[in-house]
Amino acid sequence: MSAGHSHGQVRAGHEKKLLMALGLTTGFMIAEVIGAWITGSLALLSDAAHMFTDSAALAISLMAFQIAKRPADRNRTFGYARFEILASAFNAILLFLVALYILYEAYQRLFNPSAIQSTGMLIVAVLGLVVNLISMRLLGAASGESLNVKGAYLEVWSDMLGSIGVIVAAIVIRYTGWAWVDSLVAAAIGLWVLPRTWTLLRESMNVLLEGVPNGIDLDKVEQAILSVTGVQAVHDLHVWSVTSGKNVMSVHVVISQSSMDGQSILASITALVTEQFEIGHCTIQLEHDGFHDDDHSADDHHEDGHLHHS
Repeated sequence: MSAGHSHGQVRAGHEKKLLMALGLTTGFMIAEVIGAWITGSLALLSDAAHMFTDSAALAISLMAFQIAKRPADRNRTFGYARFEILASAFNAILLFLVALYILYEAYQRLFNPSAIQSTGMLIVAVLGLVVNLISMRLLGAASGESLNVKGAYLEVWSDMLGSIGVIVAAIVIRYTGWAWVDSLVAAAIGLWVLPRTWTLLRESMNVLLEGVPNGIDLDKVEQAILSVTGVQAVHDLHVWSVTSGKNVMSVHVVISQSSMDGQSILASITALVTEQFEIGHCTIQLEHDGFHDDDHSADDHHEDGHLHHS
């Protein structure tokens, strides 16, 4: 089985899980909006708003997977894989704005509390928790393999915490009558979500800005290349990601004049960085000692790493 085929199967599995989570989340989001309207609970509305962003995030993630399947062409030589990262960035921004809105509404409600039907609020919140737990189980494993899925997972994860908060608020309001607890829980949900949303946005922006992928130390990559027999120096080393799990490297490698077997060195470097750093696409330029930028001779060799993951 080829690496590309295996990667395609993994993505297909991600899509199936996203679709199942989307059906669960959207269906309950509608019920939760109705419940928030009936009970008058801001905490429940906050949870419903997060459910809405969950549905949007899951739908966008599914669309991103479909677009990312499109093959590379002359205009987009890496294909459309990066659309997944654009989707994760959009999801992060959307959730960030929703969290800010909920914080604002919670602040307003502290001064103008409204009557809340705690029993209905509790029932809806418990059902929401069940839906969130199912969705989290569906997306949990895949969240470590794709930033796109991770964004959707964080949305559902924050909703799970929100549902727990709403359940606590409903119980407190039922037995104490403290309506302000509803606003307090809504604000707590917003504050809990913001830093995690920022982390997702930062990771997405790092990919879009072609930064070094998380978990890869550029100095260690350089030292690994230098450890290959025949390699004298390394320069113009670049490592970045096209999308989650698709790392790319380009580098100029200086070899000694006595190293005549350039293909062997290329193969060794490619195998080393693929195994140690999960870099599946390598472009390596070999240069002999004394090579100058203005003296391109037959000693200048190019090799495009043959290990592609699409």
